Amino acid sequence: MKKILYTLLVGVCSLGLEDAAGQMRLTLKQAVDLAMSENPTIRVAEMEVERYDYVRRQTWGTLLPQLSASGNYTRAIVKSEMRGGLSFGADNTFALQGDLTLPLFAPSVYRTLKMNDAQRAAAVESARATRIDLVAEVRKSFYNILLAEQSLSVLRESEATVQRTVDDTRVQYEHGLMSEYDLLTAQVQLSNLRPTILQTENSIKLAKLMLKMYLSIPEEVEIEVEGNLDSMRDEVLAGTDGLTSDLSQNSSLRSLELQEELLRRSLRAANAGRLPTLAAFGTTSWTGNDMEPFMGFGDGDDSRYFWTNPISVGVQLSVPIFGGLTRMNKSRELKNQISQITLQRLYARQQLDVQVRSALNDLMTARETMFAQELTVEQARKAYRISDTRYRAGAGTILELNSAQLAQTQAQLNFSQAIYDYLTAKAEYDRIVGREP
Repeated sequence: MKKILYTLLVGVCSLGLEDAAGQMRLTLKQAVDLAMSENPTIRVAEMEVERYDYVRRQTWGTLLPQLSASGNYTRAIVKSEMRGGLSFGADNTFALQGDLTLPLFAPSVYRTLKMNDAQRAAAVESARATRIDLVAEVRKSFYNILLAEQSLSVLRESEATVQRTVDDTRVQYEHGLMSEYDLLTAQVQLSNLRPTILQTENSIKLAKLMLKMYLSIPEEVEIEVEGNLDSMRDEVLAGTDGLTSDLSQNSSLRSLELQEELLRRSLRAANAGRLPTLAAFGTTSWTGNDMEPFMGFGDGDDSRYFWTNPISVGVQLSVPIFGGLTRMNKSRELKNQISQITLQRLYARQQLDVQVRSALNDLMTARETMFAQELTVEQARKAYRISDTRYRAGAGTILELNSAQLAQTQAQLNFSQAIYDYLTAKAEYDRIVGREP
């Protein structure tokens, strides 16, 4: 259903419509779902899991009967001769042969099947890690767009406020109630806002391009995200519930554990190469010789071919005795790798302990910062209203009004930034602890 919706939206956009119907409007959940179904890294990870299914089937296939057939034709140019001119052999020889083998006891194959299971489990965990990482990046990109749009809204509101101050100051200046300095100061403040607005608009475009990349949306398709950071305040308040430093589901640690298990099974498979193997076999052949008329063969007989059809069966026992120390050195190599990955896992655990504690600290800091900035926004708005009233009454100066207006704008931006910091820290925390979408 998601792919159908995506195809329809892209089709509408390709018609060149400029209204709202020609845009993709995405919520955070829709963006995550679309990334899960369309991002190439997810599809590659799923194909890798499928590949190891085929690898296991290949290994299992070696335990099944193996049947082969061969045929050849031989033309004798010069035959063997004995003294006296007596020759042996046929002028033409046709031969067909069939071979059947069936493994009865193959320890290395059994161990390899176990190793294939570990390989598939590692591929499944790798796919899970890919999903977790992608969700974290999509969420961060989505929040980045919301922050940029929220900042642009605040800046445009501030621009409108400063523009109104400039207009009012110009009128009063023309009537001799304000100095030229006040007018110039207001105009300078307005001019200083415009480069920041342009930068913010560009950052929105770049953030949307990044999100399109994660969602595999063509660059020419316009997207709009739904929601705003201020409306996510309640999510921040409830977001600290259930936070823990448990790393049992961390994908990096689980991948290292699976790699260690894979190496252990590889070691068992390598050691199994020292054990004997037993196989049953059967062979049958049909051989036809074109015999020259001699020694009574072929005189007055239309059949010139002498056919034989031997059939044999048996068992074959293979016992490895000496292989140039290759198996011993292979075992030592695998034991060395196991020791390495054990140390890597211990060190990775220590690093992740620090990361998860840092993430929890960032979450709590951003949450407390949001509370502080929320109060600051109310204070800055009140201070601006007072300053604006004083300025219009002639009791205040343009510097006081500009300072109050800048403080209000900065407080609003800081409040949005605090929410953004919390949400991105939460996305990073979920990635570290291995929470799936």
